[in-house]
Amino acid sequence: MLPSDVVLSKVRPEALRAPESGIVELVNAGRDREDLIPLWVGEGELPTPALIYRDAIKSLEEGETFYTYQRGLPVLRHALAQYHSDLYGRPFDSERFFVTGSGMHAILMALQATVSAGESILVPSPVWPNLAACAGIGGVEPIAVPMQFSEGKWTLDIQRLKDALTPHTRALFINSPCNPTGWVATVEQLAELRSFALEHGLWIIADEVYGRFVYDGATRAPSFYDVAEDDDPILYVNTFSKNWAMTGWRIGWLSCPKGMGQVVENLVQYSTSGTAAFMQRAALGALQNGNEFLQHQVMRAGKARALLLEVLGSHSRIRLSRPDGTFYLFFSIDGITNSREAAFKILHETGVGLAPGTAFGEGGKPFFRLCFARDMDQLNDASRLLCRWIGD
Repeated sequence: MLPSDVVLSKVRPEALRAPESGIVELVNAGRDREDLIPLWVGEGELPTPALIYRDAIKSLEEGETFYTYQRGLPVLRHALAQYHSDLYGRPFDSERFFVTGSGMHAILMALQATVSAGESILVPSPVWPNLAACAGIGGVEPIAVPMQFSEGKWTLDIQRLKDALTPHTRALFINSPCNPTGWVATVEQLAELRSFALEHGLWIIADEVYGRFVYDGATRAPSFYDVAEDDDPILYVNTFSKNWAMTGWRIGWLSCPKGMGQVVENLVQYSTSGTAAFMQRAALGALQNGNEFLQHQVMRAGKARALLLEVLGSHSRIRLSRPDGTFYLFFSIDGITNSREAAFKILHETGVGLAPGTAFGEGGKPFFRLCFARDMDQLNDASRLLCRWIGD
């Protein structure tokens, strides 16, 4: 048997450089605590409701356990088109939608379809780290473009994106509403980003996973669908995980311009060979029957957001931005510059699990991410423990 260092020397450098998740690192350190209040990952404590999972059970009972359509069940793709038509007020062709084995799988295929090894992608930061890590494994350089935080607000300076452009840049990744900051792009900003991408021949990979988690009376966030033509070079990645409490199901979708069907089918074939039919039946149930549950989740998150803004927002040492979207509070604590070290201390001394901002790339180091898609009693307890730990 070869020594482990010899084995590792034979591994691709890109794989060796893949970073350990700064979120999972905390989760692994504290998941077995009896007093744990887990606010570190992007999910609530509500399980998938019966109106969704019963369709998966029925599918299994009927023996739907064989290979299936690699692009996704036609009935689910039609349902995705109808969902988008209802949401955006115009018709959508089901041929542009493809079922994926999670939102992460959709991102992987979007990168595989658009950016080659040795090329680069522009990524506003702080942002969910998986895109940059996935790009790096594929030999693609993720170029972090820092967002600005001032006067309690995150902003994206589009000129910074333009200045970061290189001859090797092939794509632009835009996550709005943004995990972790809660920033939401306006229609005007999306139009400007589209124009920038078209001018320079760039793809846009649009992560609009949290598009339904917006507040103050809105029903959805602005979308590239509001400003783009159907044949624009934009790939939309999405997931069933957040809207319908299906994080563990690992099922999402990819929306593409016309003409990409065979390309995407091939990428599915050589990655997962298709998403299990019973999972797709559950996803269909979510689209057809899950609107009330989705609205309940958004309403619940809105109340939790208000609680945290009132309690943590009034603390003299806490600096935060009011999240316009997502279900995350991204905040810093005066005197703390390294959130990774502090997150471990908070976990060990209070039982509150937070995601360190260091996990989210450029500009995130002094911040913490708190998921508020949780029970109000848990959030009350966590707020009390955090305020006590921080002190005056």
